[in-house]
Amino acid sequence: MTLTVDIRHRLGAFALEAAFTAEGGVTALFGRSGSGKTSLVRSIAGLIRPDHGHIALDGRVLTDTDRNVFTPRHRRRFGYVFQEARLFPHLSVRQNLAYGRWFAKSPPRDDQFGTVVELLGIGELLDRRPGRLSGGEKQRVAIGRALLARPRLLLMDEPLAALDEERKAEILPYLERLRDETKIPIVYVSHSIAEVARLANQVVLLRDGRVEAIGSAVEVLSMPSTAQGMERREAGALLQGRVESLSQQHHLSTIVLKTATLLVPGISLPVGKDVRIHIPARDVMLATRRPEGLSALNVLEGTITAITTIADGTLEVRVACGGDAILSRITQLSGERLGLADGMTVYAVIKTVALQS
Repeated sequence: MTLTVDIRHRLGAFALEAAFTAEGGVTALFGRSGSGKTSLVRSIAGLIRPDHGHIALDGRVLTDTDRNVFTPRHRRRFGYVFQEARLFPHLSVRQNLAYGRWFAKSPPRDDQFGTVVELLGIGELLDRRPGRLSGGEKQRVAIGRALLARPRLLLMDEPLAALDEERKAEILPYLERLRDETKIPIVYVSHSIAEVARLANQVVLLRDGRVEAIGSAVEVLSMPSTAQGMERREAGALLQGRVESLSQQHHLSTIVLKTATLLVPGISLPVGKDVRIHIPARDVMLATRRPEGLSALNVLEGTITAITTIADGTLEVRVACGGDAILSRITQLSGERLGLADGMTVYAVIKTVALQS
């Protein structure tokens, strides 16, 4: 699957000018609120007719303003999952799912219905009405309804934004299964680095209506400029590693990076599995000498490669640790007291409980 997008559109004072190509898997449209993510995905869906541009899927032109081509949304055969589940309250889960089947070009077989139900873990919910479902259960049903329409492309616009952290943790494993066990390409809109780091194959970073960067999740979310496009609490580094061993006694996993190792809470991941680790900048302290007598289990030696002064009186310090880059956010006063400078050797002290895999 190849999705190509190159559009320009004005909404009042806001100007959207974005171009990217997606090659299957999960492509995340990532950025702060107001960066243009939803306007862009609505343009792909056919809910917005852009002022100028071109959109095509596998060579089939959906939008071409120069040739006055615009395929209506109902003929694009795209599934769309919104922030809210938007289920029919008077219908059971089974009936809501069946509604999606009516829109399929060729209705799915009963075994395909069963596959979707099993994939999303909603078999026990089939006879319930939406009013008896949790937020996470409603979203799983909404995803199932979209899948049973047999879409060529699945668009997900902040599908977890309305859920609390417990419900997000409940539904994320099902989204991972959706990514890994189906061949349906997904465009996933989010401003949450935790979701993007866990799900995305490719990231399109948007800022003020324009594409700031495109690349793999690890590449884009670890770029120095990306931190400026994130919510402050989420800025940090995304590292790629592999589970080397598990400690049943201490309930810790050892993750091998390019040259360093990290201890991460939990032992649910199997040995040998590739993982991504998000380390928030706010949870990384710096020391000019190797610290002793600390509770922190992860201390990485590295070299400062960049120091950025933020207007709020903080510094963002980038530290190269044997091929991996760590980002630390400290006060300017701390930076002055430590005498930090480019090329200086420092020790990044990482709170183990801050790591996410």
